[in-house]
Amino acid sequence: MAGDANLVHLNDLNWDDEVTKSTVPVLVDFTAVWCGPCKVLSPIIQKLSDELAGKVKVAKLDIDESPAISAKFGIRGVPTVMVFVGGERKAQHVGLTNRENLLKLLPE
Repeated sequence: MAGDANLVHLNDLNWDDEVTKSTVPVLVDFTAVWCGPCKVLSPIIQKLSDELAGKVKVAKLDIDESPAISAKFGIRGVPTVMVFVGGERKAQHVGLTNRENLLKLLPE
């Protein structure tokens, strides 16, 4: 898929390395293949991964493939976007949103 180079695909196994130990903020899109609004949000997340490359890690996590992480953060609806800084959750948005609102979640 074009433009997928900067997007990190998370799961229960690589979460610590990619998010907890990240030296840059991480924007995580909690998603699911059956979720209609997730499909609408996907190209926005994809574009952000390219725009923010090197400054912010942009990642996706399929809640059905990674139930442990989804449960840990209490994901009840998708799409849910969270921003982690130093492994800590700093911001969150539940539901479909736009690029501007996602950028507002990021630290200055």
